[in-house]
Parts: sequence; C-alpha cells; structure tokens
Amino acid sequence: MTVGPRRTSGGTAGRRPARPGARGTARPSARPGTRVGGRAPARPAAVAGAPARPDSARRTGLTGRAAVLVLVIGALVVSAALPLREFLAQRGEIGEMRAQQAATRERVAELRAEKARLADPAYVAAEARRRLHYVLPGETAYVVLQAGPAPASDSPVRADAPWYSQLWGSVQAADEPAPVPAP
Repeated sequence: MTVGPRRTSGGTAGRRPARPGARGTARPSARPGTRVGGRAPARPAAVAGAPARPDSARRTGLTGRAAVLVLVIGALVVSAALPLREFLAQRGEIGEMRAQQAATRERVAELRAEKARLADPAYVAAEARRRLHYVLPGETAYVVLQAGPAPASDSPVRADAPWYSQLWGSVQAADEPAPVPAP
C-alpha cells in the first residue's frame, strides 16, 4: 500500500493553486529559447525591414556579474599593491643592512689586527720613534726639515725698531696663519 496525497475527483485536493510564473507548473515557460514538451519553441517572425539576427550574435555587453567580478579583482589588486611595495622596500633595506654588516665586519677585523700589532712592544717602540721622535738613551736625534721656500721677510717689524714695536709686530704676526709647507 502506498501512502501519498489524497486525490479527489478534481485531482488538486490539498494543493495550493499555482502562481503565475512559478516553477514546477505544467504551463509552458514564457521565456524564449526554452523547450516545451521536448520540442524547441517556434521562433518569432522577423519584423518587416529589420535584419534577422543570427543565434551566434548574442549580446556581449557587461553584465552585472561581470561588473562585480571586475570590481572584486580590482579591489584585490589595489589591496595587494601596498603590501607588495612594502615587501620590495624591505628587501632593499635588508640588502643595505647586509652590505653595512659586511663593512662593519671588515672594520672589526682591521681593528683586531691593529690591536694585535699594538700588543707587540717592538711595533710600539717603532711608532714612538716615527711619530713622536723618541730616542733611546745614548742616541742623538736629528730632525730633517724639508727644503722649502725661504720665509717671507714682509714682516712689519724692522730689526732696528724699538722693543715695544718689535713686541707689537710679533703679536700681529702670531695672529696670521702660518704658511703650509709643500709636501
């Protein structure tokens, strides 16, 4: 025995009346291009004077879904642009920091070598002789000056001037910068 909806003589007992345009109705669809009863619907007759449009020439305009898709893709591109730019900038900074780190390591190696040289007493003695003109007891130090032009004798003080004029002239000469010797 099968249980199902009860049928009355009209065949529609217990059912609501169908709404116009609702799915599942036995009426043929009002949309063009849909099949009715397994057959293709008849094409409407062409309007007089209007060229017939082939089936392949569908409307190619921008639909609502395509517009939303374009907007979503555009938003994704815009939202990805800033992090990508930051990523590239940070990679550049990392490269600069690595170069700076390598230079710092070289400088540390140079300073360690200098520290090792300064720990040697012979090197320290040689530098003291060269830079500070130190001599060991019993040695005689000679300082050789480079030959250069004779000092200018355009001093405002004369040799036969009184002592106070010579003193004032030496104060004025001390105020002027000394000439730099040629290397």
